[in-house]
Amino acid sequence: MNILLLGSGGREHALAWAIAASPLTDKLWCAPGNAGIAQEAEIVPLDLGDHAAVIAFCRANKVDFVVVGPEGPLVEGIVDDLEAAGFKAFGPSKLAARLEGSKGFTKDLCRANNIPTAAYERFTDANAAKDYVRKMGAPIVVKADGLAAGKGVVVAENEKDALDAIDMMAAGGLGEAGSSLVIEEFMRGEEASFFALCDGTNAIALASAQDHKRAFDNDQGPNTGGMGAYSPAPVMTKEITQRTMDEIITPTMRAMSAMGCPFKGILFAGLMITKDGPKLIEYNTRFGDPECQVMMMRLKSDILLALIASRDGMLKTFDLRWHSDPALTVVMAAKGYPGHYAKGTLIENLDKAGAIDGVQIFHAGTKAEGGKILANGGRVLNVCARGKTVGEAQTLAYKAVDTIHWPEGFCRRDIGQLAVDREKNG
Repeated sequence: MNILLLGSGGREHALAWAIAASPLTDKLWCAPGNAGIAQEAEIVPLDLGDHAAVIAFCRANKVDFVVVGPEGPLVEGIVDDLEAAGFKAFGPSKLAARLEGSKGFTKDLCRANNIPTAAYERFTDANAAKDYVRKMGAPIVVKADGLAAGKGVVVAENEKDALDAIDMMAAGGLGEAGSSLVIEEFMRGEEASFFALCDGTNAIALASAQDHKRAFDNDQGPNTGGMGAYSPAPVMTKEITQRTMDEIITPTMRAMSAMGCPFKGILFAGLMITKDGPKLIEYNTRFGDPECQVMMMRLKSDILLALIASRDGMLKTFDLRWHSDPALTVVMAAKGYPGHYAKGTLIENLDKAGAIDGVQIFHAGTKAEGGKILANGGRVLNVCARGKTVGEAQTLAYKAVDTIHWPEGFCRRDIGQLAVDREKNG
């Protein structure tokens, strides 16, 4: 099969690595890709916002299947446009992608279908939003309704931080994404990332993971797109997994079908495991980043077969197999991220680090220039490892991190520590 993968991050490098290994894959392109993806696929300089150009490429190259990685093109309806042009594509329709594109849409769907989530209200008026914060008190969570590249959520420890977040969003600090706000209660518990592969009618649970959102050790600093992850998440027991499917995923699938926009693709539920059980924080409608990287490290089955079965509505009898060994990834980011950071800095010793047994390095924000690898984004590398325990995977990943020479980069040094401590304490 001729496959086109859309995207340029660490998630797409992991997907390219897994798709390239499928016996079904004859030719793999990736647009726009990065320096690491170029090792697995032919890079194509397409603008993902130009759907006509993507379709023209598919026609010219007889593409059989398109895999859409990032959320932006999904929310903009690229799957609808590809399918209308006669090309099979993996991912939700524009209407179904509202589950990620609008936090308010998802919260209203939860309320209408008794799906457990945080209490909330929606606002388009900043003063009304502030009045609500003053009434409810802190801690409280302020969210931009639209897509904001992982930066549209402020967990406010005090009232002032919440009011400042409202002012920032109302003033256009997050662009159009912040023109409508969701303000919700602060939930206590342990977070987990849960993934289900869906075909419009059926959903099958994939591996779970735990992400580390804050920039610095001990969950300090600003929220980011994710500084590391490990899989599986110990908090996702069989009972919690079943409750998540029964109380959150299945009712969502049923509700989307009833609305005339059945959900196909990856349903990524950000969960808070509370004393009352799992509650939905928010949905994403694609693989997580960096969760996808650790999931692909653990997946035994052919990922391409699974993606095709999702698109074709054939998941009812489908099964995926996973390595029992845990996997862990450490994100190496440019100093200054998630704020201002420099591009074009030199990264060395990647081959040496990647040669460590059990280690796989996925590129996120890189470019190749003159035979050298340069940083070209905020989150730049995903240093991944699989081991017999989370502790072993953690040790291997940090060994690789310390082998890489990149003075202008930084990473957290505590990825997976909660799970490592659980292992030590039995």
